[in-house]
Amino acid sequence: MSVLIVCPGKDPENWEKALKNQHPGMNVYVYPEDHDKEEVEFALTWNHPRGLFKNYPNLKVIASMGAGVDHILSDDALPEGIQITKVVDDTLTEDMGDFVLSQVMNHIRGLHHYVKAQKEKKWEKFQYKRPQDTKVGIMGLGVLGNEVADKLHKNFFQVYGWSRTEKSCDHVTSFHGKDQLEEFLNNSEILVCLLPLTEETENILNADLFDMLPEGAYVINVARGEHLVEHDLMEMIDNGHLSGASLDVFREEPLPEEHPFWDHEKINITPHIASLTKPESVAGQIAENYDRMKDEEPLKNKVEQEKGY
Repeated sequence: MSVLIVCPGKDPENWEKALKNQHPGMNVYVYPEDHDKEEVEFALTWNHPRGLFKNYPNLKVIASMGAGVDHILSDDALPEGIQITKVVDDTLTEDMGDFVLSQVMNHIRGLHHYVKAQKEKKWEKFQYKRPQDTKVGIMGLGVLGNEVADKLHKNFFQVYGWSRTEKSCDHVTSFHGKDQLEEFLNNSEILVCLLPLTEETENILNADLFDMLPEGAYVINVARGEHLVEHDLMEMIDNGHLSGASLDVFREEPLPEEHPFWDHEKINITPHIASLTKPESVAGQIAENYDRMKDEEPLKNKVEQEKGY
């Protein structure tokens, strides 16, 4: 019985070390080194090659290295009956809250204006808004969405939330379903996307949705690049309906050098760093699920594949 680590473009060494520290008896292979495919029953992965896992006849569990699982579920050739898990980690959750708060504060205080003004050696002052006077809408009220909402509330923002199904979140004016989406958007001066990526949410950040936001609204996407229709965002910024955007996720990563986002003065780019998984922080829950699999016990943080999260 073995574990396979598959993470093209990432350094697997820290993951292997963290797993073995948690579970000294664990036999770990790192793709694409030579190994016996029949031994592998548990895989830990991020962005595996499509179709890879159909070659493992005894594979039972695929564990995501992060909170997202769309990189797994998008593979049409997954083995039947496979169980999929995601990471739920306090550090990841807290880091996401801190990042979104920093982006929201950056926007209402106009700090990006001063970066540009410094480069141009201009002494200019810009009007700012206070948190008490700012409405922030969060799309997605899962673990991360709740953390962001709580952090914004504690910093005196007016917080609104929207989810596919009805959810209750402390200190949040909540909306749910398609029928309540427009009312939610009408109250979102700053819109934060924290939705899971599913067939229903792909391309949800489009011109029709942006049109329901108040004029001058600002968009923050920390979910997945596939949520955003890129051309629609630039068009709505350029025509003045949106004041700008902060993007941490993209359809293609790294973002190509020729992409127009790089040169757009009203789009702030960060390289998918809002919340980074630390192997030593999450190895314990992965090792526990490995033991649960061996003992045929229910897994923690199991994904409902029909929902996509």
